[in-house]
Amino acid sequence: MQLFRHLMTLLLLCLTLSYSTASAAQPATPAPLAKDKCPVCGMFVSKYPDWVATVTFKDSTVLFFDGAKDFFTYYHNMQKYTPARNQASISAISVNDYYTLKPVDTRQAHFVIGSDVYGPMGKELVPFGKLNDAHAFLKDHKGKMVLRFSDVTPKILKSME
Repeated sequence: MQLFRHLMTLLLLCLTLSYSTASAAQPATPAPLAKDKCPVCGMFVSKYPDWVATVTFKDSTVLFFDGAKDFFTYYHNMQKYTPARNQASISAISVNDYYTLKPVDTRQAHFVIGSDVYGPMGKELVPFGKLNDAHAFLKDHKGKMVLRFSDVTPKILKSME
């Protein structure tokens, strides 16, 4: 009887751990492979994992970018880079938060421009999941302003060249 109780306790513990791990799991953002190139500049993206931006299409195709700046360049001119695709065919977009390095939904992110921190392609939109982090970074790194997704226009991108 004692053995039965121990086995049941162990079983319940395993089930509890299994459930809590499964419920805490979030859909993983895929990581670029060594062969994956940014469709905008042609750079091998896996060399710069901290700066990766990812676009996932409804057909499960994934594109990787070496930073938010190249992602926005692509997004505003998709017909140039992938003529058969459009913004409506995108199911998810993520950038890595500069401090945590965890993927953040690009449409919810905050971007600092004009800072003294450069990405793989030079001047960069530095992404953050939290507005407070973006403002702290702006202050610490001489940034010019914090932008949201809809604020990043082709004119802004041109000013970063």
